[in-house]
Amino acid sequence: MGDIKFGTDGWRAVVGKDFTKENVIKVSKAVGKYVFDNFGKDKLIIIGYDPRKMADEFSKVSAEILADLGFRVLYSDKILPTPVLAYNAKHLNACALMFTASHNPPEYLGIKFIPDYAGPATSDITDEIVSNLEKDFEKFSDGVVEEYDFSTDYFTHIESLVDIEKIRNLKTNIIFDGLYSASIGYFDKLLKSHGIKFDSIHMYHDPNFGGGMPEPKPKYLKELIEKVKLNKNSVGFANDGDADRFGVINEAGEYVTPNEIISMLLIHLKKNKHLNGSIVKTVGASLLMDRTAQKLGVEVIETAVGFKHVGEAMRKYNPIIGGEESGGLSIQGHIPEKDGILANLLILEMMACAQKSLLELQKDLYNFVGCKFYNDRIDKRLENQSMVKPVIEKFKTLSQIGNFEIIKKDFKDGVKLYLDDNSSWILVRPSGTEPLLRIYFESDSDEKIDYLKSETQKINNS
Repeated sequence: MGDIKFGTDGWRAVVGKDFTKENVIKVSKAVGKYVFDNFGKDKLIIIGYDPRKMADEFSKVSAEILADLGFRVLYSDKILPTPVLAYNAKHLNACALMFTASHNPPEYLGIKFIPDYAGPATSDITDEIVSNLEKDFEKFSDGVVEEYDFSTDYFTHIESLVDIEKIRNLKTNIIFDGLYSASIGYFDKLLKSHGIKFDSIHMYHDPNFGGGMPEPKPKYLKELIEKVKLNKNSVGFANDGDADRFGVINEAGEYVTPNEIISMLLIHLKKNKHLNGSIVKTVGASLLMDRTAQKLGVEVIETAVGFKHVGEAMRKYNPIIGGEESGGLSIQGHIPEKDGILANLLILEMMACAQKSLLELQKDLYNFVGCKFYNDRIDKRLENQSMVKPVIEKFKTLSQIGNFEIIKKDFKDGVKLYLDDNSSWILVRPSGTEPLLRIYFESDSDEKIDYLKSETQKINNS
């Protein structure tokens, strides 16, 4: 039996190897003890699951265990996205368990604990749950499991946040790649219920995700990209396995990065929806967001990588928007959890308000900030975990990289080095789960990125 560890987004493991019935029971009891100790016996627990193999079966086991301990459990009557369950945690003042492995390979499954504030559980919460794994917890009364439709209240809430009627006037063709994911029956249903026409592909749930990965990146969106290219004036949308991340293809069949989307939406939310506040971004996200915020007079709050840090800052600062470079965002008035369905709709709303194509809005963005940014990342595998810290310490002591002087250092997540051209930075941070360094690069030209990668390699080898 492998160790049960809660990472940045819950516990994940391979089904049949470490993700077993025995371990699910153990985690469910540990969660039950956490809920009882912190909220008492009357706290409602809600449970959902994505389309992954055995997610429905394992989630039922968890529901029965928690009900047997004495809790009232509402159990989803169908596959659902993580943000839908998270919204209901807040709406119903409940703690939630979501059975998902998000964008991980099909053989993985996971459990994500969502407290009643509707965002990712912070480390102090998951640490307490892990400490409960070896503790006994006896039943306190007879509980119950009730099937429940979590979609209705979520739809009502989303319709209050997004002007979906405005989207009906959009002249652009919408193409939705269901990607065999949990967003099927949610994003498409919202469009259909408002009479918004769209084309679609891969619109059924498949535990193997069509033989690919449930990740809305260009590598896994080839059919969507081709369909967008073949149909003039079209934009493409997709979400990951549990629909908390988004992937967007513009009218030229090009992938639009989350850095660009979040920056464009900041402008839209500030200018068209008159929201006030800051922007929350991770230390790995682009300077594009900083420059956009600066032009708008919006404060930037930067966190460590991982949406649990973004969500925590969103609860504290109530920003206009919070987001990360890997494709997660949420906005003021919603929940402090990433929501790919909301992201898709906001992009369409933004286009409808501006009466412009996504390509035109991208062009407007770069004109607004005055330059373009390029990003890359390399993962450097080390022989063992003990080698990680010395490499990071080496980067902390640097005063220059190649011809660039280091003008600022940030240590909130590994080490981030800002360079003297004021347009370039390097972030070196540990993976957290394996002996791996993630090295992020950003600059205002591809040539600079290549140069920085070359110089960083020299440092690694020295």
